[in-house]
Amino acid sequence: MNTFFVYAAVGADFRQYSLNVSDGSLSERSAITLPAGLQYAWRHASKPILYAACSDGGPGKSGTQHFICALTIQTDGSLKLAGTPTQLRWRPVHMTSDRTSQHLLLAYNAPSALSVHCIKRDGSIGEEVNQHNFDLGVCAHQVVVTPDHHRVVLPVRGNDPEHGQPELPGSIEIFEYAEGVLTHRQKLIPNAGYEFGPRHVDFHPTKPWMYLSIERQNQIAFFELGKTVVGPLWRKTTLRHPEQLKPRQLVGAIHVHPSGKFVYVSNRADGTIDHEGKKIFNGAENTISTFSIDQETGEPTLIHIEDTRGMHVRTFAIDPSGTMLVAGCMIARDILKDGAIEHVAGGLSVFRINVDGSLTFLHKYDKEVGQERLFWMGIVAHP
Repeated sequence: MNTFFVYAAVGADFRQYSLNVSDGSLSERSAITLPAGLQYAWRHASKPILYAACSDGGPGKSGTQHFICALTIQTDGSLKLAGTPTQLRWRPVHMTSDRTSQHLLLAYNAPSALSVHCIKRDGSIGEEVNQHNFDLGVCAHQVVVTPDHHRVVLPVRGNDPEHGQPELPGSIEIFEYAEGVLTHRQKLIPNAGYEFGPRHVDFHPTKPWMYLSIERQNQIAFFELGKTVVGPLWRKTTLRHPEQLKPRQLVGAIHVHPSGKFVYVSNRADGTIDHEGKKIFNGAENTISTFSIDQETGEPTLIHIEDTRGMHVRTFAIDPSGTMLVAGCMIARDILKDGAIEHVAGGLSVFRINVDGSLTFLHKYDKEVGQERLFWMGIVAHP
């Protein structure tokens, strides 16, 4: 039986758990303190190394200390800092490597920017690769390399109108990619980017298909990866009750199942209302939506929605065998249940992925996050 490790960070506190795929149980194994709060992490394609993008900033806070760290994954799954952290100019919000881990690519959202850094043969982080100046709009949110290794996709979320300011449109930026160098080739802006707030994409494992989570509109979208990227060919709601939209309802991460038969999207919410002088959760949707994928056309169809038993799933992961899904509930909230106020902690929610793609809830492991956030979690196979 394969051994999988779950990693989850609350601020700079980065913890390792073993995942039992027979019953979905998690067992805490070790912990490491990072130089600053974890923003995102990415596994080297072939070496037992986990790269961690860190910052003392966060949503609404720029911060002053930003790093990439290389962490060695020991044989027992524990993490050890390798070398000196590499300083960055801004707070990173997403990170990936190219398909052979010769370069690390990072996205920043304040300001919208990207950077590419060499990875040396031993897995350590090398020099930054010079790039052209790009106008990336407002609030870049992810950077990923396409399966053919020739293009890079950068979703730019934009912002909703608020505080008297107009809507700032979103876009998907497409770059040609070669040896760490990016050349801008395409800009996807349906409706000139208005009412289009893209967050993350993921790719089908065998077909030239790309799936997008649209954060600001609570939708999933589908694109074809031809000589140019075509789409969105479909846009569909991810919500159980889109007609009952509440403040702070957002789409989060998106992942295609390893089989290519299903795609999963997190619906996250943390808005509050006043109740007898206390702030309680407003009852918006905190769920994982399952879509089946038509294997001829790529069209996603909503088939199941499962409650996460927690608040604001910013990241979730599917184990490489496609058996388990683990969701990171980022924050805590008080809720009103049966007339009484009940506390819902942050933590990790574990689900079994059934043959039909639906999810069965197994466990929630509460984690008191305090003033921090459970900002990232992921699953790594035993090195």
